[in-house]
Amino acid sequence: MTTKTWTMKTAQPGAAIVALISGGLDSMVAGGLAREAGYRLFALTIDYNQRHRVELEAAGRVASMLGAERHVVLPLDLSQFGGSSLTDTNIAVQKTGVEPGIPATYVPARNTIFLSVALGWAEASGAHDLAIGINALDYSGYPDCRPEFISAFEAMARQATKAGVEGQGFTVHAPLSDMSKADIAREAARLGLDVGQTWSCYDPLPNGRPCGRCDSCRLRAKGFSEAGLTDTLLL
Repeated sequence: MTTKTWTMKTAQPGAAIVALISGGLDSMVAGGLAREAGYRLFALTIDYNQRHRVELEAAGRVASMLGAERHVVLPLDLSQFGGSSLTDTNIAVQKTGVEPGIPATYVPARNTIFLSVALGWAEASGAHDLAIGINALDYSGYPDCRPEFISAFEAMARQATKAGVEGQGFTVHAPLSDMSKADIAREAARLGLDVGQTWSCYDPLPNGRPCGRCDSCRLRAKGFSEAGLTDTLLL
């Protein structure tokens, strides 16, 4: 099988990018592609009081692995709002397999909120590029993972910022948007990234291991299996 290589536009000398780093496989690969393109990496992790808080430790490892110049972990407690099984422990994480429709793990407006925070840091630091590891193929049906969302956000950023109205604008890089999970696993291998440092599970077991049954675990396992690669997180 021929593996397609996804690339980002080569950065201008000294250009910085604010990359959303969750600690998961997708954000690691998106950040790795930004590094490969020559961007100075500013890593942003949102501590939204998520159920799977272990991913925050993974985010620190990933930011370090990618050589981020700065890594900001910003507290923003979305559990105050609830509305998702990731922010409300009274709502069960779905474990019956990836099904049509928007699952209970959808966090209301999460990527809109996260990208808005990233946009604020980008403008404050003089950066004009953002990176996010969203995917619109092998995913759980979240509306804020679609290319239409990214285009709409870029349009909003042009209207909502000083840099935008002065004609500088912002680019949101979503290099994984048309990849399958197998593609993403292959890209991680091509980039030489240690997938064992990441975390994907939404509902960790008491022993600290992935549950293996939530949507995120199932999609990750499917991707590595289809890519013919070993997921070292599970070793």
